[in-house]
Amino acid sequence: MVRTAFRRFGSLVSALENGRALLDADPGAAGEQAREILRLDPRNGDALRLLAAALRRLDRNDEAELAEARAIEASAHNPVLVESARAIKDGRWSDAEQRLRRHLDDSPDDAAALNMLAQVAVQAGALEAAEDLLRNALRVAPGFTAALLKLGEVLARLQRPEEAAAAYEDVLARKPDHARAKAALASVLARIGDYDRAGALYGELIEQQPDSPGLWMSYGHLMKTTGRVAEAVEAYRRAVAIDPRFGEAWWSLANLKTVRLGAADVAAIEAALAEPGIEGKARLNLHFALGKAFEDERRFEQAFGHYSDGNRIGRTMVDYAPDLLTNEIEASLGLLTPQFFAARDGQGALAPDPIFILGMPRAGSTLIEQILSSHSQVEGTSELPYIPALARELIANDPRFAGLGHPQILAALGPEEIRWLGEEYLRRAGAHRKTGKRYFTDKQPNNWRDLAFIRMILPNARIVDARRHPLACCFSNFKQHFAHGQAFTYALDDLGHYYRDYVRLMRHFDRVLPGAVHRVLHEDMVADPEGEIGRLLEALGLPFEDACLRFYENRRAVRTPSAEQVRRPIDRSGLDQWRHFEPWLGPLKDALGPAIDTYSDAPSSGTG
Repeated sequence: MVRTAFRRFGSLVSALENGRALLDADPGAAGEQAREILRLDPRNGDALRLLAAALRRLDRNDEAELAEARAIEASAHNPVLVESARAIKDGRWSDAEQRLRRHLDDSPDDAAALNMLAQVAVQAGALEAAEDLLRNALRVAPGFTAALLKLGEVLARLQRPEEAAAAYEDVLARKPDHARAKAALASVLARIGDYDRAGALYGELIEQQPDSPGLWMSYGHLMKTTGRVAEAVEAYRRAVAIDPRFGEAWWSLANLKTVRLGAADVAAIEAALAEPGIEGKARLNLHFALGKAFEDERRFEQAFGHYSDGNRIGRTMVDYAPDLLTNEIEASLGLLTPQFFAARDGQGALAPDPIFILGMPRAGSTLIEQILSSHSQVEGTSELPYIPALARELIANDPRFAGLGHPQILAALGPEEIRWLGEEYLRRAGAHRKTGKRYFTDKQPNNWRDLAFIRMILPNARIVDARRHPLACCFSNFKQHFAHGQAFTYALDDLGHYYRDYVRLMRHFDRVLPGAVHRVLHEDMVADPEGEIGRLLEALGLPFEDACLRFYENRRAVRTPSAEQVRRPIDRSGLDQWRHFEPWLGPLKDALGPAIDTYSDAPSSGTG
């Protein structure tokens, strides 16, 4: 029997309890109970959620979605959520979390509160927890656009781009013209190599919003990646014409390497820097763009000044402690012995498909990838994020690893976990494989830190160490503003410490697993490309092919800053560029120490 009288204090609570009890056995009666409550209290979120749940069970999904939307709107007026939103805006994250959790204890199906708590979790870096909260919100309200968009963002940050794309597709299935979902989907599709569809989406967006500088810049990035340089230049210039203060677009234009900024460009960037309110990333990017412009004009002192100003801003925006890496390397040296690897030999996924190209950024890894991807048996993918992502997930998701350092976690893994990790890497990387070729490249430079992890989970993978003279390499990083992930590049001493740790670990790896890594010195590749390419292919067990010598004819997409450089034959022009800046590199030399002279020691001659 559906109750219809609510005269006593607390009768609304009793009515809700009655409706929830009826939900599974008699959803029609539960819906009627919810409607009775809403006649008295039209903004009762709990009753709206009860009504939506009843309608879902009755397969009246359009009506259910309307009820869910009304419930979310009602939550927006709930005093607890209003105060929580204010706390989030003010940066009082802990206060917001406490309020939301208390509220969800009483109303566990409040999708708006779940979505808001997920925002708190994202801010804290708890991405897996955020995913759980958002999936709960979408279980309650499958059409909740804000939660779908946030889920896509979280999945992308968790390096699960195919799932992120599915979340954005869900939004667009309901709202085909949703601009934010289109832009996010285009970005994710570009990451997994679906450049045609990404380009089509950006084209639709630009047609709808032709005065959006951000859209023009994103379209320029896509054109650069796919080798359509003239269109990239045009897109970046459209962006800065719309907003001359748009630092990221100016830097993107300068960062094409084959483009020189003219006097009018320099004047426009200097004018933007002089405007009040240009701070943070915008100012950083403007400084880097000017640094490149002055370097092209051979005004090296001015160029270095702007590179330094940009890096000084960048260093304040990252939380980077070089000693943590040094301590991690020190622990690795003690753990990673020949006996350690022998005890785990053959326990991972045995597929020989991946070719890892690792080392320092700006050390010639894009060139090596371009050479290898010109071979008939090798597909070039990109800088895949899955090795560091899997390592992070181990730490975050397994209580056994709480308080353990990275090397100790490797020692705690069992054979089944090691095999699963290798198979999971191959599954995730599979999203980037489009051609069916036998091998594929993973050109994530920072994978050198996870070299032991790679060897454990993928024992038959091939590994190439791309190395370059330390002063040339480190200064090239210093003048290159990366979009993300290279926090060590904003100070010369940080760069020196990082390079020194990298060489130290690689030297140790050469000792404990001789021949497991093939090293390519960039200077040798420039001096004798045919000889070095032959030795590289031989080390990887690949037959020599002339196409690898003509790598610059390869029209594949390239996502790194070196994209335009590897579409031209090798030349020496960049080898000694750092020498123009040598008067200011004292902090780098001091931090490098002996690594200046030993960077090319103990070269490996093969993999296996």
